[in-house]
Amino acid sequence: MTDQLMTIREMCEQYDVTARALRFYEAKELLFPIREGTKRLFTKSDRARLTLILRGKRFGFSLEEIRQLLDMWDGGKGRTKQLAKTLEVAEHHLHEMEARRAELDATISELREQLLWGRDELERNGRQATAA
Repeated sequence: MTDQLMTIREMCEQYDVTARALRFYEAKELLFPIREGTKRLFTKSDRARLTLILRGKRFGFSLEEIRQLLDMWDGGKGRTKQLAKTLEVAEHHLHEMEARRAELDATISELREQLLWGRDELERNGRQATAA
């Protein structure tokens, strides 16, 4: 990626997001594009922030969590603090995801058992009907 500025269209294509999403992130003060009239130009910093926003969303972070983590960055000075907080938030989300997965695994197992029971019942009823 070069240091050049990118238009909203280029950002949409590069990051597979909508213009509406980019404007939303700007309104939520997560991105700070350069404004030239109605035109938005995104810097290298905006691209890095968008990468982190999209990754955070994929990992289940709230926009407020993402904002707090992004705001901790201070030209490299806040990197250690930011990284420590990111790990804390990520571990919390990982535990939540694992708990949801365990619940889902149990539910899937139960549903499989019910499907087997239902198929057995249908087969048993079919044999009884043909025997009668």
